[in-house]
Amino acid sequence: MDYRGRQRRVAQGLDARRLDALLVTHLPNIRYLCGFTGSAGVLLVANGRSTFFTDGRYREQAGAEVQDARVVVPKGAVLDAAARVLADLRVRNVGLEGEHLSVAAAAKVARTLRTKARLRQTLGLVEDHRMVKEPAEVVCLRAAVRLGSSLFDKAVAAIRPGVPERAVAAELEYAARQAGADGMSFETIVAAGPRSALPHGLASAQPIPRRGFVVLDFGVILRGYCSDMTRTVHVGKPAAEARKLYQAVRDAQQAAIDAVRPGRAVGEVDQAARSWLRRAGLARYFTHSTGHGVGLEIHEPPRLARGQKEVLRPGMVITIEPGVYVPGCGGVRIEDMVVVTTTSCEVLTPTSKELLAV
Repeated sequence: MDYRGRQRRVAQGLDARRLDALLVTHLPNIRYLCGFTGSAGVLLVANGRSTFFTDGRYREQAGAEVQDARVVVPKGAVLDAAARVLADLRVRNVGLEGEHLSVAAAAKVARTLRTKARLRQTLGLVEDHRMVKEPAEVVCLRAAVRLGSSLFDKAVAAIRPGVPERAVAAELEYAARQAGADGMSFETIVAAGPRSALPHGLASAQPIPRRGFVVLDFGVILRGYCSDMTRTVHVGKPAAEARKLYQAVRDAQQAAIDAVRPGRAVGEVDQAARSWLRRAGLARYFTHSTGHGVGLEIHEPPRLARGQKEVLRPGMVITIEPGVYVPGCGGVRIEDMVVVTTTSCEVLTPTSKELLAV
């Protein structure tokens, strides 16, 4: 990973915002900038240099992982130590990650500085760089997608009438660990029968019914990078109306995939899926955005939603996941991860989207 280049680009972003320093406290941003994977640390970017502060638990780990930054293990709290260094530097404008640092922590930094330094919130300063993935990151994401997709057949094999949704999720998650996953990207969704109409129906104790849709939404973390996929299967032979509903969602998803190309606003991709479902008379049952970025976190910018203006660029990795949810009846969602190319996009998720009856 190009940690030096990442830090250089962030430093250039500070200059553009007239900031003298940045305190990075969001752990995924720290990992992105210097490679540290632990749970406690602060990265200070100032005067063209980076200093990483962590506690004694991570002395050896930081020494092995942190790239292109000096490692400091203070006796006290790491944020206090970083603030004391800032005070010695006598900087005037300090950026704080306002979306990730609590009000109390920011106030503590201000008290420690005891200077005329001005604290300013930076929104998305590092995340803006993370949106476009380096080739090495795309390699990691491909591997995570492949591992996640390999679990689909095991999950389907566990789906039988009377089996609790949680049992299906447990089989899937156990298989993920056996296959080498660091963990799951998010809490696994298994929503069957009428519960499939819940967009985020986490696996429950409810047994799988004898007939109806089952939504499976899951992902794995591999080498720090996330995958995300959704497939919807049907228990028992699906009726004509169920097939029609499924096909409408599949067509809407394909319309959105076809709309992905560099230079296009993400809101237009969302509109492509929404317009298709509107023609099918189902738009009112599509209640969430069409997708989101994926990387070190499961939900990253850009957000593919109505009216969003962010422009797609080669190297962005996003989900395409329209759904239809009919209360009291059931729902369908189909989700792939795609990478934006120089001309269109490449679908990373290899799993079939044919309606599967189990």
